[in-house]
Amino acid sequence: MPTLLEICETICREEQALLQGGGKSGADRQRKLGRLPVRERLAVLLDRDRPFLELGLWAAHGMYSEWGKVPAAGVITGLGWISGQPCLIAANDATVKAGAMFPQSVKKLIRAQKIAHRMRVPIVYLMDSAGVFLPLQDEIFPDEDDFGRIFRNNSILSADGIPQYAAVMGNCIAGGAYLPVLCDKILMTEGSQLCLAGPALVKAAIGQTVDPEELGGASMHSAVSGTVDFHEKDDEACLKRLRSLLALLPD
Repeated sequence: MPTLLEICETICREEQALLQGGGKSGADRQRKLGRLPVRERLAVLLDRDRPFLELGLWAAHGMYSEWGKVPAAGVITGLGWISGQPCLIAANDATVKAGAMFPQSVKKLIRAQKIAHRMRVPIVYLMDSAGVFLPLQDEIFPDEDDFGRIFRNNSILSADGIPQYAAVMGNCIAGGAYLPVLCDKILMTEGSQLCLAGPALVKAAIGQTVDPEELGGASMHSAVSGTVDFHEKDDEACLKRLRSLLALLPD
């Protein structure tokens, strides 16, 4: 039988592995796209002199082995401070399956929304997701505590006067695109996508060839559709803007 010390050391090693998300290859892919890995985004966004209480790091642990590992369910959630404001942060980890939402990812996000509601703290979403993990979509949509509950929670939070901020910093596709437009403020970085269907699906469905930027890029949404409040050049500028917006809230 392992000793208590050996068990603790094993847990610590596994925790460190979970903190790496999709690993070096995933982080390198993000940087190649001109984007920061999610934990580097949090380091820029959060107050450095305050703690970050991460929630649900072990979500989806040991699950979905047939699809490969999904560390932390591909979503980082936790309580931290931004410009002196206590906030709930929910951030997609695009190094894990391109940020695709698994059933446990949905559960984790819904739990984060419930915590923000109960504590009456602003919630900040960092969006970078390929959308629902389609091979498991039958487990994601069917019940009242599944994917659609996210948008109901958006509405309840809004009705109760709890601020919500969404920063689209990569892909925000299909059902996931509903979340940011239900928030109070939306930021979007250059090169990101906010749309219900990508160019390939548009081509297959109606035979039209469309440019990704024209379909759902930051310039289009900030200048044509009016969906986006702030068009930012990169992750650093977007996160800086987020900090300035949170600083406007009353104590």
